[in-house]
Amino acid sequence: MTFNLSEWALRNRSLVAYFMIVAVAAGVLAYNRLGRAEDPTFIIKTMVVQAAWPGATIEDTLNQVTERLERTLQETPKLDFLRSYTIAGRTTIFVNLQGDTTAREVHDIWYDVRKSVSDMRGTLPAGIVGPGFNDSFGDTFGIIYGFTADGFSHRELRDHVEDVRSKLLQIPDVSKIEILGAQDEKIFVEFSVKELATLGIDRSALIRALQSQNVVRPGGTIQTGDETLSLRVSGAFRSEQDILNVNFAVGDRMLRLSDIARVTRGFSDPPQPMFRVNGKSAIGLAIAMRDGGDILALGKNIQRTMDEIKAELPLGIEPLLVADQAVTVEVAISEFMTSLWQAIAIILVVSFISLGVRAGLIIALSIPLTLSIVFAVMDLSDIDMQRISLGALIIALALLVDDAMTITDATLTRLAMGEDKAQAASFAFRTYAFPMLAGTLVTIGGFVPVGFAASSAGEYTFSLFAVVSIALIVSWIVAVIFAPLLCALILKPPATKDGGGPSKILETYRSFLTRAVEAKGLTLAATLALFVASILALPLIPNQFFPSSDRPELLVDLRLPQNASIFATEDTASRLDAALKNDDDVARWSTYVGRGAIRFYLPLDVQLPNNFFAQAVIVAKDVPARERLQKKLNDLLTKEFPSVVGRISPLELGPPVGWPIQYRVSGPDIAQVREIALKLANIVSANPKTANVNFDWVEPAREIRIVINQDEARLLGLSSETLASVLNTVISGNTVTQVRDDIYLIDVITRATDEQRVSLTTLRNIQVPLPNGQTAPLSQFATFEYAQDQPVVWRRNRVPTLTVQANTAGGALPETVVRALASDIDKLRQELPRPYKIVDGGTVEESQKSQASVIAVVPLMLLIMLTVLMIELRSFQRLGLVLSVGPLGLIGVVAALLVSGRPLGFVAILGILALLGMITKNAVILIGQIESERAKGKTVTQAAIDASSTRFRPIMLTAVSTVLGMIPIAPTVFWGPMAFAIMGGLLVATILTLVFLPTAYVAWFSFREEAHSRSPSSIET
Repeated sequence: MTFNLSEWALRNRSLVAYFMIVAVAAGVLAYNRLGRAEDPTFIIKTMVVQAAWPGATIEDTLNQVTERLERTLQETPKLDFLRSYTIAGRTTIFVNLQGDTTAREVHDIWYDVRKSVSDMRGTLPAGIVGPGFNDSFGDTFGIIYGFTADGFSHRELRDHVEDVRSKLLQIPDVSKIEILGAQDEKIFVEFSVKELATLGIDRSALIRALQSQNVVRPGGTIQTGDETLSLRVSGAFRSEQDILNVNFAVGDRMLRLSDIARVTRGFSDPPQPMFRVNGKSAIGLAIAMRDGGDILALGKNIQRTMDEIKAELPLGIEPLLVADQAVTVEVAISEFMTSLWQAIAIILVVSFISLGVRAGLIIALSIPLTLSIVFAVMDLSDIDMQRISLGALIIALALLVDDAMTITDATLTRLAMGEDKAQAASFAFRTYAFPMLAGTLVTIGGFVPVGFAASSAGEYTFSLFAVVSIALIVSWIVAVIFAPLLCALILKPPATKDGGGPSKILETYRSFLTRAVEAKGLTLAATLALFVASILALPLIPNQFFPSSDRPELLVDLRLPQNASIFATEDTASRLDAALKNDDDVARWSTYVGRGAIRFYLPLDVQLPNNFFAQAVIVAKDVPARERLQKKLNDLLTKEFPSVVGRISPLELGPPVGWPIQYRVSGPDIAQVREIALKLANIVSANPKTANVNFDWVEPAREIRIVINQDEARLLGLSSETLASVLNTVISGNTVTQVRDDIYLIDVITRATDEQRVSLTTLRNIQVPLPNGQTAPLSQFATFEYAQDQPVVWRRNRVPTLTVQANTAGGALPETVVRALASDIDKLRQELPRPYKIVDGGTVEESQKSQASVIAVVPLMLLIMLTVLMIELRSFQRLGLVLSVGPLGLIGVVAALLVSGRPLGFVAILGILALLGMITKNAVILIGQIESERAKGKTVTQAAIDASSTRFRPIMLTAVSTVLGMIPIAPTVFWGPMAFAIMGGLLVATILTLVFLPTAYVAWFSFREEAHSRSPSSIET
């Protein structure tokens, strides 16, 4: 070898030492600069398109608005699917892009969506409001404050909250602040329809008088020789009294508005979505952090500012912390750093015990040196410290000591043979550097499916690939440049010739391996039998997409019948608040009425604003309290809220899913879809492992249809348009102008008095003004019918789609339940007429998508691994032997998951793929060692046994270090399945690498040696 990096490092000790100091300093600086977050950022590839057509029926809205918009939106590049939600007069469409869409593509596609919808807007019916677009659907508001007031009006409270919002917006890293639960003020002008008609007052004239006086128009300017004077015309409304003082002419009379109408200031009627904190009405501030910000620093800055603000707030207004992602992240990072230090301590103990104090010291110095460089590269690559990257550091920690251990062990061996320190320290580079590099690249190749899986789950776990890859490459550089210098400075020749190795253990291993090689057939057959048994045992392991979070929060969804008013929803939420007030397991809670919780953490399944929906976010005192509380609330909803579709769930990890068990029934006819869905629901509910079986929409709602006798109406000088306008003004009210009050715009709404509009019984007797100045009751030319219609229609890709959804019961996993239901549902599928379909959704669908995205990259992984191995081994025979060891890790994976009871989910699958690289790395270095021994003239059997004995200590040390290093994260909810998979798989695969691989090598090559007496280098294919 012409160039040896280790020799170069030993010749340039001062320079290398300088680089080591710089690396440590850069790492310390980078560690303090790294952003902190709870979860890795991933793009919510969803845009919401909304449009309104006031007064339209649901059928007209579907056909004329939803359908037209969806036709255009279906042309969106990289579209995955459209999902639309239509109610009478309003449509909401979710545009979902494919998982492999990049961040830059998403931005460009949303621009195209806006442009294409703008181009087709002229084809929509007259009177359309919108369409509007929301492409900030994924904004996360990690810090939420709720403000309650005692002795202050809602408007006074809002004034103070708006002032607080203005101050918080000045804090660095704050990108957006949303106000929750604020009710817009309204000024209601209420009049009696009958009295107006009696006085001969035209309602439209009254409205014109209000609008014309309050108009904002320039009065012109006067230019003089010295100055410019602006002309301002008075008349603008500033208060209710200004409206009451409006005069208008009726014939030859002047009437004041206060003589014929009542003017009051109030709030939106019906109310807008409400926000409650600990059962009290509140206004909330939800704070979002800019991308790449440090949530810990943001939390401290907000806390400091809020302390100052609290001192200035009047007594009676109390800010309450509702959600604090900064504390969550601080605790999570603290726990992970504790796990990291524990893993480091475990590895160091193993190193000191097995290698001795001096050799252990080299490992002890290599770890912080490697981590320092990793932190610096993470900072340069904009990789924050969050759930995935922290877990990746612990996984990488067990891997990055492998190379340093190999170099140290080889140096000790050469020192024991009498070489000087420089020769011994540079020997490992000549012998192991490129096999180690090949093994490193193969291990990185095992993580390639993690890094390039084209799905939200892949995007979520990308930093696992990035951090592990950085750590492995850095560990190789440290091992071949810095470790030799440390070896030369610290190591001394061992006192004994064998280097002080564990002779008894090594002798036992060598004896066992000799017998295994002699009984080649039995050894290979037994290994194959274990592998087949592990494959057969795979179905026994439960499947899972992502586990629930270990945060103490619970989400409680309350869904009333879809025609329920927001008042009914508020009453239901208040009953839940009352049940939570005195519960010892509850730390605090917040309730959203008429909408779902704002996205306070990234993977939240955000719900649409709807009058019939409420959601509570309950923070339990700890995770055991959360479990107790969940059971109590399930019982409470069953007994006290029988008409409510309730769901109680911990927070999810990974991409949001919602109800874990979902089946989508789709087809052209809504009645037929409903009938199929009911049959499907019966099948799902028959399984004892399902609970709360429900539909996302199914029940029709009552409505009153006013059938106009057109001939009679025309004789009276009326039309359907006039009647609809009158009824809308009388019942709901019309916004006729706005009052400009400080920073607010307050709508002025004209409507009938309460007694004429809120009672269904008085609807028939509503007096309708006629053109001749008289009035007539509505019942004179109209009849009333009660009917039913769909209050809402969900569609997917323009086809009506009804989702049957359910929870799991008894601790069952969704994948297990869906597998149990599969045969009965397949029978129902076969009975369906075309084009009706039943499609699996929920956790199973997302899991399949994510696993498919990983599997799609496996060919690339195999290509990288095979190419690296072929370059290093240059033999199909040796390549085949190396590849035969990799799958054997499945034996340990299955055993570990079965014994621990952990599920085989997305994270565990990533661990298995990574495990393949780790196993292959050991096999490559061992094959290289066997070839080196054969080059000395040894027989195949002797070379295999000697090489395996030489590699026994570093391979076992690396395996034991990795397995023990995983212990700190093994109990965690998220990383546990991966940790157990790697621990079990690597432990078993290491033993098989040291027993099966040399046995297979001997079995394959021994007959060649007997037939041909020549050097190993000639045994090629």
